[in-house]
Amino acid sequence: MSFLDKSLQCSDCGATFTFSAEEQEFFQSKGYTNEPKRCPPCREARKSERHGNGGYGPRREMFPAICAECGKNTEVPFEPLDGRPVYCSDCYRKVRVSR
Repeated sequence: MSFLDKSLQCSDCGATFTFSAEEQEFFQSKGYTNEPKRCPPCREARKSERHGNGGYGPRREMFPAICAECGKNTEVPFEPLDGRPVYCSDCYRKVRVSR
């Protein structure tokens, strides 16, 4: 199926934007059936509004830790528990492979 560029009007700012043939093909490949309602800048603003940090989901809280293998200061996405080893990302990769 061949696609042609379409001009659409943004539901947020009212600006006219182009829904390109390439974007239409991409939407079809992903199974999307609706055309976009917002222009790219408004889509990006909405993602940032919903998720913060550029639209990549909520920022995880990080906790300071000291690597049990090399002793380096690091941060991990969970609260370390006493008596349980915590590894920096380099040492974790080594430990995980050896299991």
